[in-house]
Amino acid sequence: MLSNVTGWIKKLTEAGVGLVALAVVVQVIFGSSVSFLPGDVVARLTDMIGALGGAGLVGLITAGLLYTIFSK
Repeated sequence: MLSNVTGWIKKLTEAGVGLVALAVVVQVIFGSSVSFLPGDVVARLTDMIGALGGAGLVGLITAGLLYTIFSK
């Protein structure tokens, strides 16, 4: 049962990463005023990366953990 839940979580994570990548590509092609995207995706990603960079060592550790999670 636990492996089924873990499998679902992995699939949902993969789908989420794919949707974010698609949103970035659509926003690059059509601009930030795309009516079917909820806000400015590229600006949100830039803000999150800036926040991780401004957090110093904690941000570096968080970025490493996120990389480890998403690279599996």
